[in-house]
Amino acid sequence: MPGAATKQFRTLFISDVHLGSRAAKADFLIDFLRHHEAETIYLVGDIVDGWRLRRSWHWPQSHNDVVQKLLRQARKGTNITYIAGNHDEFLRMFQGVHFGGIVVADRAVHVAADGKRFLIIHGDQFDTVVMNVRWLAYLGDRAYDFAMLTNRLIARLRRLFGLPYWSFSSWAKTTVKQAVNFIGAFQDILTDEARRAEVDGVICGHIHHAAIETFGDVRYINTGDWVESCTAVVEHFDGRMEIVHWPHVHAETPSLPESFVPVLIDGRLIDGRAVEAA
Repeated sequence: MPGAATKQFRTLFISDVHLGSRAAKADFLIDFLRHHEAETIYLVGDIVDGWRLRRSWHWPQSHNDVVQKLLRQARKGTNITYIAGNHDEFLRMFQGVHFGGIVVADRAVHVAADGKRFLIIHGDQFDTVVMNVRWLAYLGDRAYDFAMLTNRLIARLRRLFGLPYWSFSSWAKTTVKQAVNFIGAFQDILTDEARRAEVDGVICGHIHHAAIETFGDVRYINTGDWVESCTAVVEHFDGRMEIVHWPHVHAETPSLPESFVPVLIDGRLIDGRAVEAA
């Protein structure tokens, strides 16, 4: 958006970018980072997709631009913590190490402006398939690749007919009973972990389903992803948390890809403004 002011936040939370995969919406993330700055950024896992890079190398300039943008922000004084996930689990051996001003960790505790304490963790540690049945996790990853391919084919057809983008995989998650049950179980496990850690809430990623909900005395926040919905969580200077849906913003913006179309998620056309947490 030419001439648009950069929005300032206390904290940004971003996860599941999957740089190195063809599904990564790196251009959208670069555009988001141009328009949003914060004192602190948490990269909540699966920023780099080591699983796919091991299968075949895919690293276009836009993926490198995301890394360079984050490194520049770190040099300018932004505190950036990289929480390792399952797709970038190779980083777990470097906990506490700084790479260009970005520190690597397995988990962290964030104190919000209102004093509430949040456990920051990717969440794969509580996915029994990922932790105990690795071959099934890899098979599921291949199935996810197929879902992303289906997404792209459907998107091309819908563009031909002038229809907005519709995510097949997002629809499946919210429609198929097993997927809905998995999301609910994941939320329960993560909120239990927050209680064990004696914090007020948990901020995670992993399941590519952005949400801000309260379960009893625990605030559950999931940052979503940058392969399907392109969402991030922002903390305002008063401690208020919001989910931001970015790819639907400024359709006329030159910095967005020419293939940009508005996005329909869960039957709602999102215009890209911050969606305030309930």
